[in-house]
Amino acid sequence: MAAELVGGALLSAFLQVALERLASPQLLDFFRRRKLDEKLLDNLNIKLYSINALADDAELKQLTDPHVNAWLVAVKEAVFDAEDLLGEIDYELTRGQVEAPYEPQTFTSKVSDFVDSTLTSFNKKIESEMKEVLEKLEYLAKEKDALGLKRGTYSDDNDRSGSRVSQKLPSSSLVAESVIYGRDADKGIIINWLISETDNPNQPSILSIVGMGGLGKTTLAQHVFSDPKIEDAKFDIKAWVCVSDHFHVLTVTRTILEAITNQKDDSGNLEMVHKKLKEKLLGKRFLLVLDDVWNERPAEWEAVRTPLSYGAPRSRILVTTRNEKVASSMRSEVHLLKQLGEDECWKVFENHALKDGDLELNDELMKVGRRIVEKCKGLPLALKTIGCVLSTKSSISDWKNILE
Repeated sequence: MAAELVGGALLSAFLQVALERLASPQLLDFFRRRKLDEKLLDNLNIKLYSINALADDAELKQLTDPHVNAWLVAVKEAVFDAEDLLGEIDYELTRGQVEAPYEPQTFTSKVSDFVDSTLTSFNKKIESEMKEVLEKLEYLAKEKDALGLKRGTYSDDNDRSGSRVSQKLPSSSLVAESVIYGRDADKGIIINWLISETDNPNQPSILSIVGMGGLGKTTLAQHVFSDPKIEDAKFDIKAWVCVSDHFHVLTVTRTILEAITNQKDDSGNLEMVHKKLKEKLLGKRFLLVLDDVWNERPAEWEAVRTPLSYGAPRSRILVTTRNEKVASSMRSEVHLLKQLGEDECWKVFENHALKDGDLELNDELMKVGRRIVEKCKGLPLALKTIGCVLSTKSSISDWKNILE
């Protein structure tokens, strides 16, 4: 039974990782530049959400139904295939960004033909493999009725219509974990920017932490927000607002006002809210965090920014977003957050897998653990999820089940 539960935890983690990758605007841009079929991305998004909606029920029923257990094993393999494919595209994206600046201005026709041929071959490979994954997932999703699987309470077909929306829970400024691994350099850069004496004529200055879902953007922002150096900087006002994917000018502006005043506001008129916010910020140096922003429309952001411009010089806004287009629409500076390195990944995993001190890693568990960490692709979200589940599992078979 324990092995099945561990396998289910891995499936949940990698479903989340795959969905986070699919939410990346860079992935869509990649398909458009390569003239690949964008519908494949939308279909994969829908199929993974369909499977995700069934996962909780399947993980319970597999304990008594071997057919459901076999279904989950097949699903896990298909999701791993999808994640490997998305990882391959992600690698190609990164490689292209690194190599592009060094490409010569001209190519001989022979080299050019070779490059075109290589790209065409890769494109065909991606489309072919994605179609195979989609066929597997479609077949597995159709099996739900025969297996008696039901969707989770919070699933909704309308939420899986192919749009890439935030699935993240609301956040606050409170730090959930006292230690953050592998982000000291990022944290230092951001804090130095926030407390610098540099002023921006387009008041206030904005910095966006940009990266795919699951990288720990919110966690990093929380640690920055609560750092003693920020306290010593003596901002007159500090506020945290979780924006998420539903960006409505009045709602966001009112939420900022409420975060600053610590009072509920029922104003239904933007003019009134703007005046109140202007009065509260006038001449005050503030730090505002806007977490999980998805809006790419400059006009809507400008409507929110207007009262914020009345703050004192050296006011700062820190944004977290998955999308560089969001940062561009806000005329923001960008801090790109990357995946964790191998050593940092191990520290995150170890911190959660051994958090209660009841489990000691022998050489065999260590070896399997390293392979599990490698599967997590440098994403803290997957490392934490799997580490927490394995914290109660001391059997080598439970750990090895992750890899099967």
